[in-house]
Amino acid sequence: MAKQEPGTPFDSIESSHEYVGLLAEALEEAREAIQEEIVTAERERATRRGEALHIVAYKLDKLKVHIASSHRLLNDLRTLRRLLLQERRARPRREPAEAPEDLEGA
Repeated sequence: MAKQEPGTPFDSIESSHEYVGLLAEALEEAREAIQEEIVTAERERATRRGEALHIVAYKLDKLKVHIASSHRLLNDLRTLRRLLLQERRARPRREPAEAPEDLEGA
């Protein structure tokens, strides 16, 4: 049976890790854009808009923390899976035990 290529960002740990990394980058870009908007709102003395933008910045910061944590967890899972697969490959195969009937003649 042929191995099927992943079709979504969540079909493998690697693709999920990459997706979360891209999401972190997008969040940083959004955060920078919001900072610019905050400066503009303050310059225009748009107090309510500025307050709303500060809340958006705060929420983006909270999301960034969660995404960074998810990125680290996915990285840990990738590392552990590689370690476990390597151990499985390195472990020598045991020879099958003799059948009980073979022991009767000994």
